[in-house]
Amino acid sequence: MRPPAPPPLPAALRDVVLEVSPALSGRPAAMGASANGAVLPERLRLPVCFLGVFACYFYYGILQESITRGRYGEGAKQEKFKYALTLVFIQCVINAAFAKLLIHFFDAVKADRTRSWLYAACSLSYLGAMVSSNSALQFVSYPTQVLGKSCKPIPVMLLGVTLLRKKYPPAKYLCVLLIVAGVALFLYKPKKGAGSDDHVFGYGELLLLLSLTLDGLTGVSQDHMRAHYQTGSNHMMLNVNLWSTLFLGAGILFTGELWEFLSFTERYPSIIYNILLFGLTSALGQSFIFMTVVYFGPLTCSIITTTRKFFTILASVILFANPISTMQWVGTVLVFLGLGLDAKFGKGIKKTSH
Repeated sequence: MRPPAPPPLPAALRDVVLEVSPALSGRPAAMGASANGAVLPERLRLPVCFLGVFACYFYYGILQESITRGRYGEGAKQEKFKYALTLVFIQCVINAAFAKLLIHFFDAVKADRTRSWLYAACSLSYLGAMVSSNSALQFVSYPTQVLGKSCKPIPVMLLGVTLLRKKYPPAKYLCVLLIVAGVALFLYKPKKGAGSDDHVFGYGELLLLLSLTLDGLTGVSQDHMRAHYQTGSNHMMLNVNLWSTLFLGAGILFTGELWEFLSFTERYPSIIYNILLFGLTSALGQSFIFMTVVYFGPLTCSIITTTRKFFTILASVILFANPISTMQWVGTVLVFLGLGLDAKFGKGIKKTSH
């Protein structure tokens, strides 16, 4: 039995996924955003940005679940996709190529002075976060993974306080408390009996926790680059993905995963189409996020991406039959309520020192 085929892309996207860290949300040059802002008529900017982010990452989520949680083959010979390193490698190659195009057409005059070792260090945490997140899908449902990744403000805030000595307003702590409470409700499983082997915290949840921690470290390193070198988002996207491609290329060759992946694609060639679309929607979605930040600022971008995540969970429940209990829905609502309030009221940050 093959995994469900993902729905076709909207017509506007047929000719053409990494969620952007909050640290990238400055004023980047992005696709469609020129210096005079005249590429898109003003009345079309919000609909284009909203539909671009929503369509790309919504489709990205469906492709990710289809690839990583699908069953390949029939009967006793069914296989699962186990090549998380190779999947992220392909994603990084496409992201780097897309960033290079953005720099060539929209950001060619700006010189990049950021040290290479900073990009290399940032790419390690960036890579670890993506690989851990994709690997977690072998152990947890997609709604759990999306909700877990939505808790990114928690490690970003903790690492900001401890490493960058930032001070946050009380509203920020309230929002994070709502997110923590929502996650606790979502993960809570009442005991069914002495013989029950249900777990609250297993390998999948540990991988999500690792991914969140590495996301926080990535945000801190990106903050440092922007503060000290005024690193542009397109240059950051290009160089972090180039270093990630180098590290992952060595990894998949050393472990032999590349040859196993190629053998897998020979047996199931239809997966190649999904993987390429997965990388394209990631890169294109990232450019729409940059465009949204340029035109409307981080607040509107946060509202759009938060809304998209909620509907991705809903689509996963409907399309892939992932069951969610009433308590888990309450936890989901609390998490997204916390994210929404954080976007509206939790942005007033006072930096004391770096």
